[in-house]
Amino acid sequence: MAKGSPQLEWCVVRLGEDHNWWVDEVSDPVHWDVDGLSIIDPRQVDHIMELIEPLREYGFDQDVFERAFIPFRIAKDLGKGKIRLTRVKQPLLESEEKLFALPDVIDEENGPYADFLDHITRLRVKMLNEVLDLEEKLTVDEVEDQIREAQNSDFIEGKAVHLFNEVTAILDFTPDGFSDDDEESDKSRSAEDEDGLPDVEEEEDEKMKNDSSLKWDEDEDEDSDGEGDEDSDDEDEDSDDEDSDDAEEEDERPRRSGRRR
Repeated sequence: MAKGSPQLEWCVVRLGEDHNWWVDEVSDPVHWDVDGLSIIDPRQVDHIMELIEPLREYGFDQDVFERAFIPFRIAKDLGKGKIRLTRVKQPLLESEEKLFALPDVIDEENGPYADFLDHITRLRVKMLNEVLDLEEKLTVDEVEDQIREAQNSDFIEGKAVHLFNEVTAILDFTPDGFSDDDEESDKSRSAEDEDGLPDVEEEEDEKMKNDSSLKWDEDEDEDSDGEGDEDSDDEDEDSDDEDSDDAEEEDERPRRSGRRR
């Protein structure tokens, strides 16, 4: 059933032990199976959009995201960790309200949510191949296989995979041997390569600092003050010499007068 189907107007969701929200009841049980059906809360919507932000320069299409999710607002607190949600018509990302997002998984293979997962996987692979120093380029199939392997482990353990975790597994994916720090450092290195040459303004500043003809008046004053101090020192030395001569003459006078007596 397409997203525009009028049947799905409300749903009841509960907070699970994993602190994620799961769907308990829907207004359209004919087309929607609530067994293991999860819904993304407003905080998780914001986090997904933060992870998507770097993909914008690689061609992220916001309309693909909007088609993949059905927005709901809180209508009533039912108690015991359950709330009733009602569907809203405005676009999810343009609303000022904090909305829940139900992935449109009516057609799990070819529906809008499947298209969204394929879209972000391709962009993530494109970005990693560009920013990481990989011996061999990643492929979409390789990334999907690695993510699916991790999900299968959860299924074997009887754990239901929340759709928020399914999305973030793609947006956080890094190949073995690399980490998010490696990704950030490679991005920084790429930016440094682009800015390898110093700015003209920086070069000009250095020239100006080393140009003696561009000294400040204050520097000249300091130089002249220094010269003045030297002259003053010379004058003081001359004055000291004259004082010592006068003192010698005074010492000699009494001795001469004594001899006269």
